[in-house]
Amino acid sequence: MNGRHSISIAVLSENQDDVALINSTLRDAGHAAHCIWISKARDIGKTLAAEYVELLILNCDSFPESVRQVIKLKDRYNPEIPLIALQQEADETSIQKAMQNGACDLVSIGLKGRLQAVVTRELRALRVERALNSTIHSATEYKKQLNDYMQSSTAAIALVEEGIITEINDAWLKLFRCASNDETIGLPLMDNFESESQAAIKGALVAAIAGKWAADEKLIAKSHVTSEESSEVHLEFRKFIFDNGPCVQVRISQPEKAAQEPTKLVHDALKRDPTTLFYHRTQFLERVSKRLRKKPASGTHVLAYVKVDKFGDVLEKVGILNSDDILGQFAEAVRKRMHPRDVAGRFEGTSLMVLLERGKARDGEVWGRQLCEHIRKQTFEVGDRSTQLTCTVGVCGANEVFASLEEFVAATVEAYKIGKEAGGNTAVLSDSADDDTKQKEFDAIWVKHLKSALMEDRFRLAQLPIAGLRSDGVQMYDLLVRMLDEHGKSVLPSEFLPAAERNNMMKNIDRWMIKAAIGFCKDTDADRVFVRLSKQSVLDVTTIAWMEQEFDSRSFDCTRLVMQLPERDAAKHIKQTRAVVKNLRKIGIGFALEHYGIDQERFQILDILKPDYIKVDGELMHTLMTDKDMQISVEKIVRAASERGIKSIAERVENANAMAVLFQLGLDYMQGHYVHEPEVVLQDAQGGKPTSLAELTAANAN
Repeated sequence: MNGRHSISIAVLSENQDDVALINSTLRDAGHAAHCIWISKARDIGKTLAAEYVELLILNCDSFPESVRQVIKLKDRYNPEIPLIALQQEADETSIQKAMQNGACDLVSIGLKGRLQAVVTRELRALRVERALNSTIHSATEYKKQLNDYMQSSTAAIALVEEGIITEINDAWLKLFRCASNDETIGLPLMDNFESESQAAIKGALVAAIAGKWAADEKLIAKSHVTSEESSEVHLEFRKFIFDNGPCVQVRISQPEKAAQEPTKLVHDALKRDPTTLFYHRTQFLERVSKRLRKKPASGTHVLAYVKVDKFGDVLEKVGILNSDDILGQFAEAVRKRMHPRDVAGRFEGTSLMVLLERGKARDGEVWGRQLCEHIRKQTFEVGDRSTQLTCTVGVCGANEVFASLEEFVAATVEAYKIGKEAGGNTAVLSDSADDDTKQKEFDAIWVKHLKSALMEDRFRLAQLPIAGLRSDGVQMYDLLVRMLDEHGKSVLPSEFLPAAERNNMMKNIDRWMIKAAIGFCKDTDADRVFVRLSKQSVLDVTTIAWMEQEFDSRSFDCTRLVMQLPERDAAKHIKQTRAVVKNLRKIGIGFALEHYGIDQERFQILDILKPDYIKVDGELMHTLMTDKDMQISVEKIVRAASERGIKSIAERVENANAMAVLFQLGLDYMQGHYVHEPEVVLQDAQGGKPTSLAELTAANAN
C-alpha cells in the first residue's frame, strides 16, 4: 500500500464521528480512504450488495451487534472481506477473543499508528489473495482451453509431468492404437518409443522444463505402434505451468510422405542387395565416382572397407542357411552408425564399403574404431542360435595422388589387410600416400601457394558460434581458417592444411590466426575466442615469446583468448604441452583440449594439463543418440570434467536430437551446424566455389 490506491471502507458504528476519525487517521498515513457509514446491522447486507467494499471496521463499543454476528452477516455476501475490530481498551485476552470470533485483529481506539499498520496489512493481504485467486482462475480457464484444443486437434498430443503421461487426446489413442485412456495415462512416456530414441526424448523433456527447448524445434524418434511395428515420428515439446506445477506438452505430427510411383520403387529395389539393403557393387561405385567429382562443402571424403572377421566360424555356429540373416544384421548395425550423407554398398562376398563425409581422414579411422567396438559387444541371433562377431575396417582419405578410383579402393583394401594381419577387430588408416613421390610433387605446389597466400594476406577467418546449453551469458566463438586462391575463390582447409602439416608450415598459419583473433576480438563483443595451436607450434620453443611480444604490442586482453590442441597431440607431446599451458596461464590465456573422448576415460591428462575446457569429439555425436554405451562413456567424461571444474563443449552438433541428448548428459556448450553455419569473414575479397589442386597447378603454370 502506498496511498495511491483508493480504499473503500465500511465503518460500523452508531456514532458518525467514528467515520471522520477513521477517515482522517488513514489519510494521515497517506491512504485515500472512502468511508461508508453503517449505523444499523440491517444495513450491512444492503451496503455490501450495492457498494465495492474492501474492509470493515467495527467499533465494538458503539454498535449493537457482536463481532461474531457481524461476521455471519458479512459472510452471506462476501466472505473474503476482512474485519478489524475497535474498542476503547484492547489487551491480549480481548484481542484473542475477537480473532477467535472472526476478526482479523482488535485495535485500541487511541492507537492510531497501530490502526494504520493493521489496515495496511489487511488490505495488502486481501489484494494479494484476490490476485492469486484471479491467477488460479485464469490458469484453470487456460488449462480448460488447452484441453479443448487437444481434443479438437488432429495431431497426437499428450501432457507429461515428470516423465509420466497425465492427459492425452483421441489422436494420441489412434496413433498408438490404444483402446482407452487407461492404457496410456499414468505410464511413462518412454514406453511408447524405441530404446534408441529414449535418451533424446528424455533430454528434450528436461530441456523443455528448463526453458531451453525452442517451441518450433522438432525431435525425430521411432515410436512403438504395435509389438511388431514401429514408425518414425516428429515430436514438439512445450512447457506449461499449472497450479500443480510445470508439465510438458508433447505434440506428434507425422511427416508427410511423398508418394512414389511403383515403378520407381521397383527400380530402387533392384539397385540394392537384398541381404544388406545396401547398393550393389556397380551401383555403389557409380555413386562413389559421382561424389568424388564434387568435394564436400566442408571436410573430405573417406572410404572404409568393412569385413566380418572369420566368417567361416560364423557359418559353423549358425549354419549356412542362417548366415545371410547374420550378415543382414551386421549391415544394419553399420547403417545405424552412418551419417545422412554417407553411402554404402556390398562390395564383394561378406565385405561392405562405405563412403564417409568427415572433417578429415582421422575421423574415418575413429568411425571404424567405434564400429569395431560396437560390433564386439553385440550378440547376433537367428532362430535359436546366436553368435558374437568382430570386424576389421580399412580406411583411406580421398587424395589427389590417387590417379583413379581403382587406386583409391586398392589403398583402402590394403589398409584392411594390415588390420587383418594384426589380428583383426581393429581399424587402420592408410598411410600409403604419405611417402609417395606424387604426393611430394603435389606438396611442392601447395607449399608455393601457401607461402604466396601468407605473403599476400589471403587467409581469412571463419567464425563458428559456441552456444550455451545451460546459459547464454557468454559469447564464445571457435575461429577457423580459410584460404583464398589468386582469383579470390575459397580453398577448403581439408585441401591445404594437410600439406601445411606435412611441410612444417602450420606454425606460420597459427601465428596468422592469433593475429587475426586479436583483430576479431577488437571488432566484436566476443567474450572468448578459441584458436587452434598445432603440435608444430607446441614443439617450437619461440612460440610463447612471440605471443607475449604480440600481445604486449597490441595491448590485448589475453583473458579473451583460449588456445586449443587435439588430445592426441597433447598426449603424444605431454611434456612440451604442459610447459606451453603453464606459460599460457601466466599471461591469462585459457586452454582447451579438442577431439577429446576417443580414447575413452583417459582422465589422467585432465589432471596433468588442467584445461579450462574439453571439446567432446564430434565423431561421437552421431552414434551418441542411439548408443547407450556411448552415452554412459560421455556422461563419465562430462562428470569427470565437472568434478575438476572443467567446462565441456560438444563438437559438430547437427540436429535437435543430438542437442537433447547432450542436455541430458550435462554438457555445458555445443557448436556445429545446428547452432550456426561457419561464417567466413572475407573483408574485401570475394568468395567463390572451392578450387581444386589441378586449378591451382594451372594457375601456377600461367
